[in-house]
This record gives sequence, C-alpha cells and structure tokens, in this order.
Amino acid sequence: MAMTAARQQHIDHAPAAVVVPDHTQTRERLLRMAEAANEVVDCIGELHAAGSNVVLEALRHGGEFTEWEHYPADDARDPVTHGQYYLHAHSPDDREQPDYAHFHVFMGQGGLPDHLRRNCRSDGDRPVHLVAISMTPDGMPARLFTTNRWVTDESWHGAEDVIALLDRFAMTGDQPSRPLNRWLTAMIRLFRPQIEDLLRDRDRTIALWRAREPDADVLDNRTLDVTSSMSISLMQHIAWLEQQLDG
Repeated sequence: MAMTAARQQHIDHAPAAVVVPDHTQTRERLLRMAEAANEVVDCIGELHAAGSNVVLEALRHGGEFTEWEHYPADDARDPVTHGQYYLHAHSPDDREQPDYAHFHVFMGQGGLPDHLRRNCRSDGDRPVHLVAISMTPDGMPARLFTTNRWVTDESWHGAEDVIALLDRFAMTGDQPSRPLNRWLTAMIRLFRPQIEDLLRDRDRTIALWRAREPDADVLDNRTLDVTSSMSISLMQHIAWLEQQLDG
C-alpha cells in the first residue's frame, strides 16, 4: 500500500524523552564517536545541498514508496564487510509507535566470527539484526529499536555477541548511495552506547517473557515485535558528546 498524507498525519505524535548514555565512556570511545558525528553531519549536509536526504537516497530507483517493501529491493549488501540493511515502512496501525520509515541494519553470515557461524549453521544465511533506526519524513533519525527474531527472520544471538559485531559493520560501496552508506556506518558508531543498552534490554525483555510463558517459543511470538526502544536526537546527542569531551 502506497503512503498517503493521512498516514503522515497519523505518525505526527509527540516524541518520547530522548535518552543519552548514563554510564561512563572512555575518551578513546568518545573520540571515535566524535569522528562519527562529523561524518553523520557531513553526509546530511552533502545530501541537503543536493536536494536529498538519507531516506530519499534509499528510495532511489525504487519507484513509489510502498509499505512493507524493501528499499533497495534485495537489500543493500556489502560484499567485503557483509554489512546489510534496508529501509521500509509499516502500516501506521501495525505498531504501537508508528514511524515514517525505518532502516533495519544487519551483519550477514559472512561477517560473523567462526564461533557464531558454528552456532547458527541451522539458520542458513540469515543475517544478525543489529538495530533499527526510525526516520522522520525529512530524513532525520528519531528513534532506535530492536526486534524479536520473527520480525526480521534473523539468526538470533545474545546481546554481548551482537554488541561484538557492531565494530564490524560498515557499508563501503556506492549502492544505493555512497553518502547514505557513509551515514549509516557512522550512525552505528555515533550511537554505539545506546545500541548496546538496547540490545541488553532486548535480552531482558525476552527473559521476562520466557519466565512468564516457559512453554512458549517467545522468539516466534507474534504479539512481541519491538523488544526495546528509545527516542534519540542527533543534536542533543552531539551536544552531550561535546560536553563529555570538554569535561
């Protein structure tokens, strides 16, 4: 179903409180995040000057923006790093916190360390879901969230194993757009503390559901889709980062 003006009005709701990291970061990590912040801002500026944004870049050559479709159609895949992602949107009535669109970010099987590949042979070539990034209509990130296994048909691993994959994620090619690929790579680095927290919260959510329903397959439970979520602000996060470095 194609997107409509009514759908955009439906998602124009008040944002939740923005979350910044509440635990200490090493200076080395803060400097890496600052470098990523510069990259994120540069990519946004470059696309803005060209009359575009990261959402529009994902939709290039994709025709009309249609709910549930993947953009690009067969996902963006890096043959060297095995990073992978796609943009898509749901029906506004399908989720508790509807958004305009979101990127699902993965690490493909080829990018996993040997011990994880050995543990997921039965999963075939299913990728590991790292995080999802909710976007506004003007192409700005608004929220990060994680999902249950059935949502993306992923290869499931514990939070610490997934966190260890974050540094491996990179999109180095030109398709569907080099600025978009640079932006997404940098976003994973810039919001690394929040993503770590979300992945650990994801595991806590799954553990609570398993304790409540010990005989059910929680990872396939269609009533549990979003397992952790937080609103973000690029400007506020960069301001926090500058404050940390100045301090």
